[in-house]
Amino acid sequence: MIEGILIGLSTALSFTNILMVMVGCFAGTIIGMLPGLGPMTAIALMIPITYGFDPSTGLILMAGVYYGAVFGGSTSSILINAPGVPGTVATAFDGYPMAQQGKAGKALAIAAYSSFAGGTISAIFLLFAAPSLSKISLAFRSPDYFALMVLGLTAVSAFSSKGQFLKAMMMVILGLMLATVGQDSLSDITRFTFNNMNLTDGISFVLIVMATFAMSEALTIILKGKDPSRATEQISLSELGSISLDKDERSKMLKAIPRSSVLGFLIGVLPGAGATIASFLAYGMERNYVNEEEKQKFGKGSVHGLAAPETANNAACSGSFVPLLTLGIPGSGTTAVMLGALLGFGIQPGPRLYMTNPEIFWSVIMSMYIGMVILLILNLPLIPYIARVLATPKNFLIPLILFFSVTGIYLMSFNNFDIFLMIGIAVVATFLRLYNFPMPPLILAFVLGGLMEENLRRSLLISDGSFNFLWDRPLTAIILAFTIIIISWQAYKSLKK
Repeated sequence: MIEGILIGLSTALSFTNILMVMVGCFAGTIIGMLPGLGPMTAIALMIPITYGFDPSTGLILMAGVYYGAVFGGSTSSILINAPGVPGTVATAFDGYPMAQQGKAGKALAIAAYSSFAGGTISAIFLLFAAPSLSKISLAFRSPDYFALMVLGLTAVSAFSSKGQFLKAMMMVILGLMLATVGQDSLSDITRFTFNNMNLTDGISFVLIVMATFAMSEALTIILKGKDPSRATEQISLSELGSISLDKDERSKMLKAIPRSSVLGFLIGVLPGAGATIASFLAYGMERNYVNEEEKQKFGKGSVHGLAAPETANNAACSGSFVPLLTLGIPGSGTTAVMLGALLGFGIQPGPRLYMTNPEIFWSVIMSMYIGMVILLILNLPLIPYIARVLATPKNFLIPLILFFSVTGIYLMSFNNFDIFLMIGIAVVATFLRLYNFPMPPLILAFVLGGLMEENLRRSLLISDGSFNFLWDRPLTAIILAFTIIIISWQAYKSLKK
């Protein structure tokens, strides 16, 4: 291992690779701030450029864009409630309310510190635990993944405020219904498309997020006639951009970071899970850890609720490199693009990568440490200026939100139908928001719905239609037992109240 670390350091600390880390982090941060654009699109566009470099330099550049985008994606989530990347959706739950309270600078600072800590801690995990964790990820089968998805859906209880459990469950059902639209992955039969070819591939996750958060927020502001800048018009710009945290805020942040780092990294290791699921699960776990007083602050500007998902999504980014580098299995959509790039270089990721190309594996890991420091230095000085976006009058802010939403969706598919679909979903979401229906359960169900169905059907095929798979494997049974305990505890608390 020592030899590998030295090889990685010598490669990562070369002038070219340090420059690539800086370029990747800066480009990723800017891309992450733009709603609708994500690291996957950016990396796909960069693949032709990386072919001019050696494989380690190309992968370092793409990795910098990846965690830079997740690092910077929190900005638009916090300031305008428009998640820059899917992994920062949960960041908006408490980040945006904090900004509305005149704490935009603090919210951005908490996000920056949490992202740095999550990325750094997970990079250390990646350094020491990659071989062992690759074996754990191989141990997961379809029944285990199904059980994990069911466990993820139980986190909906974390998003439901007092008296809103029924509404939250209704939004879960709606999210699952939307997730079934499109072509069935196993039989290739189209479902719920109404003979519209544009729905064959299903509904884009980014489209759902932009419609339910960004556009619906803008429409809600118009209907209610409230100006988001009005709440901060009495606050000076210097105060608005303050990044200093008091002792209590630092204490809350430091409590959330360790457990969210571990959870985020472990979720990232699982192929197909990724930063989005990690951030949701971390948010739900954190809410169950805190006391009743802090629990009531979730969704209203909680430090715990902001630090947890920001830590987890960055930790998951590092974790997703474990199956990519050690097994040749992409841990997320973005690492799937990286896998394609590596194959284009003539490099086959897998167990033999340690021996055949040790400089690639170790240089990527060591570059992450450098990248996290660069991102922190890059983001913190800009916070006082970025936070002033909140003071933009609604006459300018709302058109910008709508412009970025429409442009972002169109650039993803170059299909006018997606724009009309987004507007339609945004209108429905706006009316649901007016009647206090929570949006997070819908997003969570939409994310997990497809994976849940796919693994359920695969498990049923393996077991010849029997549901014995739910208890045949010890790992599946343990996860489901944990789920039942959580549901029972939530039901007990509801009855007790």
